[in-house]
Amino acid sequence: MPRAALAAPPRHTLTLRDVCNALVDSEEIDQAEAERILAANLGAESRERHPLEVVAIAQPDSLRDGRKLDLERLTRWLAEWAGQDSVHIDPLKIDVPAICRVMSYAFAQRHGILAVEIGPDEVVIASAEPFKADWEDNLRHVLKKDIRRVVANPEDLRRYTVEFYQLANSVHKASDPKAPGNGNIHNFEQLLDLGDAKNPDANDQHVVKIVDWLLQYAFDQRASDIHIEPRRHIAQVRFRIDGVLHNVYEFPDEVGTAVVSRLKILGRLNVAERRKPQDGRIKTRKPDDREVELRLATLPTAFGEKMVMRIFDPDVLLKSFDQLGFSREDIERWDRMTRQPYGIVLVTGPTGSGKTTTLYSTLKSLVTSEVNICTIEDPIEMVEPSFNQMQVQQGIDLTFASGVRALLRQDPDIIMVGEIRDLETAEMAVQAALTGHLVLSTLHTNDSPSAITRLIELGIPPYLIRATVLGVMAQRLIRTLCPHCKQQSTIDESAWRELTKPWKAPLPEGVHAPVGCLECRNTGYMGRAGVYEILQLTERLREKVDDQCDLDQLRVEAYRDGMHSLRLSGAQKVASGETTIEEILRVTPGSQR
Repeated sequence: MPRAALAAPPRHTLTLRDVCNALVDSEEIDQAEAERILAANLGAESRERHPLEVVAIAQPDSLRDGRKLDLERLTRWLAEWAGQDSVHIDPLKIDVPAICRVMSYAFAQRHGILAVEIGPDEVVIASAEPFKADWEDNLRHVLKKDIRRVVANPEDLRRYTVEFYQLANSVHKASDPKAPGNGNIHNFEQLLDLGDAKNPDANDQHVVKIVDWLLQYAFDQRASDIHIEPRRHIAQVRFRIDGVLHNVYEFPDEVGTAVVSRLKILGRLNVAERRKPQDGRIKTRKPDDREVELRLATLPTAFGEKMVMRIFDPDVLLKSFDQLGFSREDIERWDRMTRQPYGIVLVTGPTGSGKTTTLYSTLKSLVTSEVNICTIEDPIEMVEPSFNQMQVQQGIDLTFASGVRALLRQDPDIIMVGEIRDLETAEMAVQAALTGHLVLSTLHTNDSPSAITRLIELGIPPYLIRATVLGVMAQRLIRTLCPHCKQQSTIDESAWRELTKPWKAPLPEGVHAPVGCLECRNTGYMGRAGVYEILQLTERLREKVDDQCDLDQLRVEAYRDGMHSLRLSGAQKVASGETTIEEILRVTPGSQR
């Protein structure tokens, strides 16, 4: 029987029997399976759950198409039965303050409904009871707008109704109702209001709840960075997920100030100092008891103090090189460089390209009881007990260069220098390599060959580069296709030629394209992996490093020696179905041969 022909249930509120009968009529399950579900769920506990949840937990075995009859599929089925659209509640796409003003929490709880979208003429209301409509006239009269009904997953509906209203309540109570728009006392446009400013306390219980929610929410959404940015009358919260920023929430400006103050307290920063940038860190736990480190950085702006928190998941250090995106050939070349007893190995790329993760993972792979690994960083990204880590402190003249000088007296085998920024640091790295140490460090260049010319520009003599540098690796992070929804696609030949020029790589047999599903938030991508360009300084390449070092010639010789460009490495990932041509072209620099 077609689902559109299913009759409405005899009651407005769905019962388990109503749902089982309709599932049988629509041929989703057979009669025997329906009777088994009904017989097994007669207790009070099952009556507290929505009928769809009960069926999903029971997991019928008699599905004809072999697909799992999970809660999302049942929700779509219920929407078709009721003749309504189904919706997946994505908290990143919902204006929480606005939807909480549509109706009270008590009204939403009593009727099991939640506003999910507000337009100029209509409000979209989600419910798991599509046949129950006793609340519609009342709400329509209050809102003076049309109401469009949609069906949502009852589990998500219950969870987000509580979360959204609790957050809105905490933000409301943390705001000062007696002084609307009082703002941040360090907002340059509001200096005349200094005497009237009255901000909520950073230790206020509502502010504490907001911060706890913010961190938990970021972990749930797989965010790598949290941005709290002051604007003229609000504080904008954004998450970076898979390299892309998403708007999350807008706090009143005074609440944003209190949230930043609370985070500064947790990170042991000077709460009173808002004129200077500060750095700190927080260590916390996820719900599954795994520890997570957050690096805090504040910045004074025109509208107040901005904060960015970078989230470091220690599980990254447990990933193998192939999980980070290295090909088998990349691993072999990288191992040949990093397993040498002395010399310099450089990693290059822009901020946020995964250089630190690569260095930490490399050091982790080199750790044994027989070696002493020391690092000098600015700041220490992740605290790792198996390394001896030191942090740059400009206030007491502890720079990269002086730090390396101190580390050389600590009997190290391997030294990691966070970044080579100046001649003094570069000279100390060379000195360490010449005296028998393996030095790993980073540079900011677009590709691997440019790192050699950058060292020459800093003032390192070419003969010392030839004597010490083992190799350079450039890297970028690219979004990988969602494994749940990617599908095979035809290849765009012109885009492939652009990606692989001038190598003229043969067309792959098949590529994959992003589709979008609930798992990937309809982006088609989930997670990131690295693409790498590894230059190993062979004898032939060392001959090219001189006072008149020609970058283009050095690059050509590196390609002849087996180096793959970032785009060619990306093309391999396209051919293996891991990502798309568009993503590689977006992230990597053009071929410069």
